[in-house]
Amino acid sequence: MKAPPPNLSFDDLHPPVEDFRAAVLDGFARRPRRLPPVFFYDARGSALFEAITRLAEYYPTRTEIAILRAHGTAIARHVGRDTQLVELGSGSDVKIRVLLEALRPRAYVPVDISREHLLRSARAIARDHPDIAVHALCADYTRPFALPAAPPGARRAAFYPGSSIGNFDPDDAARLLARVAALLGPDGRLLIGVDLKKDPARLHAAYNDAQGVTAAFNRNLLARIRDELGATLDPDGFRHHAFYNAPAGRIEMHLVAARAQTVVINAQRFDFAEGESLHTENSYKYDVAEFTALARRAGFAPREVWCDAERLFSVHCLAVRNPD
Repeated sequence: MKAPPPNLSFDDLHPPVEDFRAAVLDGFARRPRRLPPVFFYDARGSALFEAITRLAEYYPTRTEIAILRAHGTAIARHVGRDTQLVELGSGSDVKIRVLLEALRPRAYVPVDISREHLLRSARAIARDHPDIAVHALCADYTRPFALPAAPPGARRAAFYPGSSIGNFDPDDAARLLARVAALLGPDGRLLIGVDLKKDPARLHAAYNDAQGVTAAFNRNLLARIRDELGATLDPDGFRHHAFYNAPAGRIEMHLVAARAQTVVINAQRFDFAEGESLHTENSYKYDVAEFTALARRAGFAPREVWCDAERLFSVHCLAVRNPD
C-alpha cells in the first residue's frame, strides 16, 4: 500500500461494537420496533448507497451537485474562503470536490462512520489537493466529538450534504443543528442540503428503485446484525417497504417480516409475526420556509438558499447566530 499523503492525518473514533449491539437490542425490544439509520453505513452499506445515488430514480444527489456547480461563486461569497471546512457524513467525494474548488479552504475535516470509505476518499483528496491539510475523523457525528484545532485565523464552516438532516425527527434535527452551531463557534457557517416536498409519486420512485438497490441497502442492515453480532437471522426473510407518509411529511423505510420468525441476539429472542415491521429510516421533506424556521430554532441565521429549476432540492447557507 502506498504511504499516505503527508497532508493527511486520521483519528479513529468509530463506535465500538458494543454500541451497535446495545442499539440493536434496544430497537428490537421497542414497540414498534426500530433501528437508527446511522448503522446502515458499514463498507457494503456505503457502497450500496453510492450505487443508489447513481440510479435514474434517485434525483437528490445529481440535483444537489448541479446546484453546487451552478452557484459555486455565490456559495464562496457567503461561506468564505480559507476556512477549516468540516464535512458531516462525507461519503462520496464528488460533492466535496466541487466545493473544494469553489471555497479553497485551508483545512478539510471529513467526518464519517464508515472507516474504509472515509480513508479511501480522504487519501484521494489529500493527494489531489496537497495545499489543503486533510484531517479525517471516523466518528458518529450525531454524538458529541471534538474537532482538530483550526488553522490560525481560519473561520470554521461545515458542509452537511445529501439531506441527511431529514433522517431526524424535527426536534432531534434542531438539537443536532444546535450542536453543529456550537461546534462551529461564533460566526461559523453551515452549508446544508435539504430535500424539498414534491409529488409523492416522485418520492416513491426514488426509494423503491426498479433494480432493488435500495431494498438491498435496507436489508444489509440485517446482514450486519447477523455477521457482527452473531444473530440468528435471515435477511431474506424480510422485504423492503418504503412509502411517503404525507401527514408527517416524510418517507418511511421499513423491513417487513415475510413470514413468522424468531430472531436471536445474545440469547435474547425476538418473535416477529408475519407482516410485522422494523422501522429503519425516516427521510423528512421540507419546504424552504419550514427548514428556515427549523434552522432559526437551532441558533442559525439563514443567509441564502439555492434551488434547482424544478424545486426538487435546496442548499441553504446558514450563519451561527452570535449571542446578543
